[in-house]
Amino acid sequence: MTLWRGRLPETARGVRLFCDSLEFDRKLYAADIRGSIAYARALGRSGMLSPEEVGALVRGLKRVLAEFRAGTFVAAPDDEDIHTAVERRLGELVGAELAGKLHTGRSRNDQVATDFRLWLLGEIPRIEAGILSLGEAIVEVAEEHLGIIMPGYTHLRRAQPVLFSHWLMAHFWKFMRDLARLDRVADGAAVLPLGSGALAGNPYGVDRQRLARELGFREVAPNSIDAVSDRDFAAEFLFFSALAGVHLSQLAEDLILFSSSEFGFLELDESFCTGSSLMPQKANPDPLELLRGRAGTMIGALCGFLSVLKGLPSGYNRDLQEDKAPVFSAAATLELAFPLMAGVVGSLGVNQEHMGACLDGELLATELADYLVAKGVPFREAHGAVGAAVRRARELGLDLRDLPLEEYRRIHPAFDGDLYGVLDFRRAVERRSSPGGTATERVREQIEEAKRLLSERRYGMNKAKCPECAAAIAVGDDVEVGEILTCPDCGAELEVTSVDPLILELAPEVEEDWGE
Repeated sequence: MTLWRGRLPETARGVRLFCDSLEFDRKLYAADIRGSIAYARALGRSGMLSPEEVGALVRGLKRVLAEFRAGTFVAAPDDEDIHTAVERRLGELVGAELAGKLHTGRSRNDQVATDFRLWLLGEIPRIEAGILSLGEAIVEVAEEHLGIIMPGYTHLRRAQPVLFSHWLMAHFWKFMRDLARLDRVADGAAVLPLGSGALAGNPYGVDRQRLARELGFREVAPNSIDAVSDRDFAAEFLFFSALAGVHLSQLAEDLILFSSSEFGFLELDESFCTGSSLMPQKANPDPLELLRGRAGTMIGALCGFLSVLKGLPSGYNRDLQEDKAPVFSAAATLELAFPLMAGVVGSLGVNQEHMGACLDGELLATELADYLVAKGVPFREAHGAVGAAVRRARELGLDLRDLPLEEYRRIHPAFDGDLYGVLDFRRAVERRSSPGGTATERVREQIEEAKRLLSERRYGMNKAKCPECAAAIAVGDDVEVGEILTCPDCGAELEVTSVDPLILELAPEVEEDWGE
């Protein structure tokens, strides 16, 4: 069904094949129906629909929603997109004339912009839950193994000794920044376009502020031309996805390296590995490798979508149909990726013995420089002296801790017999006690702060908005998927469709006889 058949009764089949989008935008069905229910009620309040008409439309839309959720909705060959599919089925249930009134003052331009924002706002809690799960796994492993010393690296070369927990917590804070970015994405998406029409606004007295409240938006878009074309929220989500993908890729790369036989610091649980079709001995980190690869895919999606936006004139343009596929793909990737990485991290084997065996004296070179500084030697002079000591130890095939005192004294007169006392890995770690440093107490503080942040976020995940009136609803820990709740504000029957995060959807309508 096309919505322009009065003006253009014949559309070439190739145009439909190229332009139709139901195959991928059917993901928006729940958002589309939720927005249509709210808009029908808004038309009723403005006097454009009678109470009976509003009631019939709402019941019909809820029936269509139930069909989608049950998997019984049947698309028709002429369904161009999710909007026409819902309207066509609604017309079959309540009559085409009444169903056609629902589009009064509404364009697909403001309709799809609203649907897309609603859909994204519904997906964000799922991604948030995955980030929290990964953060919790990181903190648990870091706390369990607090105190283990490993070589720290710069340029993938051994640098200074650090706590294993300090290295692992470095990744934690990246994901917390991702979480903060995701909050900003949600804030940007929570602006209501509905009521903007095609570009000029709505002439029927629709109360956009009330629409915003009912649909859970924080404000209405201030300019109707901008409202229908604004896809900043999609670009911002793709940027969040790309950078989160980069952070997942960086952790994946560390885990691949450190679990290799060449390093041997970590051991991946074999349930998170795959085998080889030829070599029987292999246990490959394929999920981690794919996390690296999909980071590249998400970076490409961001660049591609920005290229779509850059040349658009003002107002809505059909190019914007290209917004959904990359966002759908990125969201689906991250909804799998974060819990997957949480499982990998939570099941890591930590090889303390091998980490200790890889601690060599050169990791303590900076300690020697600090030793000289403490004796009044300028740092640059101390740096040069220790560099010479490293070179001499290598010439003799010795560890810095075994280089004879006379060799040290030939290099600089400030070296004395007490220098060997500073060549201690535990001492080196505990001296780095500035805030954020690798000293045990500082890392313990990091872990405690991380636990506090995660606990606060988890508490917020036990709340959700009613999809009927946007009222905040909190539940207990014993709530189960499939449970039916009643909104205390509007009385709507709501089904729990997810517990972690808490997601509420309109409960399926009791079957009615629609005369079919």
